[in-house]
Amino acid sequence: MLRFQLWKIFLVFSVLSLGVIYSLPNIFPPDPAVQITFNSSGGSFNERVVENIRSNTEEKNINFLSVENDENSILFRTNNYADQISLKQHFEESLDNNFVIALNLAPNTPEWLKSLNAFPMKLGLDLRGGVHFLLEADTDLLVEAKLESSISNLKRILKDISLKPTALEIEETSILISLNNQQDADLFTEAFQRLNGFELEPLNSSDYRLRLTNEELEQMIDYAVLQNLNTLRNRVNELGISEPVVQRQGAKRISIQLPGVQDTAEAKKIIGKTANLEFRLEAENRTSLASRVEKFPFNGREVNLEKKLIISGDQVSDASVGYDENGFPQVNISLDSEGGAKMHRSTRNNVGTKMAVLFVERKSKTELIDGIPEVINFFEKRIISLATIQSALASQFRITGLDSPEEASELALLLRAGALAAPMDFVEEGTIGPSLGADNIKLGIQSLLLGLGLVLLFMIFYYKIFGFIANLAVVLNIVLIVSVMSILSATLTLPGIAGIVLTIGMAVDANVLIFSRIREELKNNLKPKDAISAGYDRALITIIDANLTTLIVAVILYAVGTGPIQGFAITLSIGILTSMFTAILFTRMMVYFIYGRRKEIEKLWI
Repeated sequence: MLRFQLWKIFLVFSVLSLGVIYSLPNIFPPDPAVQITFNSSGGSFNERVVENIRSNTEEKNINFLSVENDENSILFRTNNYADQISLKQHFEESLDNNFVIALNLAPNTPEWLKSLNAFPMKLGLDLRGGVHFLLEADTDLLVEAKLESSISNLKRILKDISLKPTALEIEETSILISLNNQQDADLFTEAFQRLNGFELEPLNSSDYRLRLTNEELEQMIDYAVLQNLNTLRNRVNELGISEPVVQRQGAKRISIQLPGVQDTAEAKKIIGKTANLEFRLEAENRTSLASRVEKFPFNGREVNLEKKLIISGDQVSDASVGYDENGFPQVNISLDSEGGAKMHRSTRNNVGTKMAVLFVERKSKTELIDGIPEVINFFEKRIISLATIQSALASQFRITGLDSPEEASELALLLRAGALAAPMDFVEEGTIGPSLGADNIKLGIQSLLLGLGLVLLFMIFYYKIFGFIANLAVVLNIVLIVSVMSILSATLTLPGIAGIVLTIGMAVDANVLIFSRIREELKNNLKPKDAISAGYDRALITIIDANLTTLIVAVILYAVGTGPIQGFAITLSIGILTSMFTAILFTRMMVYFIYGRRKEIEKLWI
């Protein structure tokens, strides 16, 4: 008996309706756009500035669709990518270095769809265009920091055994220590066991070299790269870049892909900012040793700070923006347990002394050395806060004296994202233009339409009316794939389009199994309605088994694969589930509407 329950009809129509609605945003492609922002925090665009930029652009007869602006940015929409490039070149020539000119894509999703939380699916680097970076950890600075820390531990160990070396210094990647006599040397070699991660190399009877072991060095680099990987992911996520790919490549390198970002300078500004905080005490009237003092300008005068740190930014567990009692911006800091203990101990003993907060940023510049351009890295430090310690501080306190809410927000963001365990250098960068991405989309859609067209022709030719129903199911299956990817904010890549093409074949495969089974039942002299019911019921287990095994493989591909393989696995997995829905439920509903209410069926067109 050919039946189809009412609740199943309601389910099918509900799913298809939602699928159509949430796939609709994808038919509104974004406009190529040029975005203008200030190079530093704190700048804002007023109406006069916006109008000047707009009128200057119109005078140059450069085409653009519209202008949108708020306090932080101006967005010029264009008709095509050629106008976008021309507009960017114009702004680079007419605006000074206070502005950042970046290529962008402006969404066109209607407001009524936005109100339903319906947005287009994201496109990968190969389809949308974007930038790719390869960063490498500066292990030399990492080793240097480790040696400096180890010298402090070594001094403490020597103090515990009342041993005073004649010399203790860092030489390249090792520590050199000179002792007075053989007795001191014997004491030192015994106490050396307390210093982990080093191997002892005697130079003579009283001089030794402490060298980092290969195991310790590898462990340091591995830990630093893993921490940097997590930090960069947090930083990119905090800044709202959609579907970034941040993954490790080799022992010391990290690969970053930012879809939709077309300006490499702006992208480098976003992810390459190596910023940290240092909390130090003012050295005035505290020490006379120049080797322990560092000078910094602050509010028109020079401030002497101790080189010894209280804590650094990597011990900050949380940071948020707030305002003090006078309405000025501040950053509320929360420290981890170790950082809180250090801060309390240091401030408890130095009430009445001023404490400075240093903002430390690693930068690079290119200089000609013997006629050859070389990149030189350096650290830029500036005092952002200098305040008197009124009482002992704990794990929670605040930073004041910031110039603007934007500066406070940027500082809080960098602190939340974390500090880099080791500085990273850009060793490779590349850009995939939006025009190349558009070509990839065009070729991908062409392959999709070609495969779809051939499948549709075959099904109509071979299965008649049932073939038409199957074709309708295939089209709706593609709509459901797009809608599910949009709802899940999944990223469509070029291999993902290949996964959709494969899904088309798998979608009709289920229908082929059902229709072939119906034909067999008709040959066994079953009535048409009974043959249809038997075809769907008896082919169900085969369809589930076939699709389930493929789904397991797709899940494994996503779990162990990266980049293109994951893109293929995502669309394949979604396509398998949606194809089972359309093949089993939708086609059976359509067959029920056509044949289910007839008393007698003389012949099935199959």
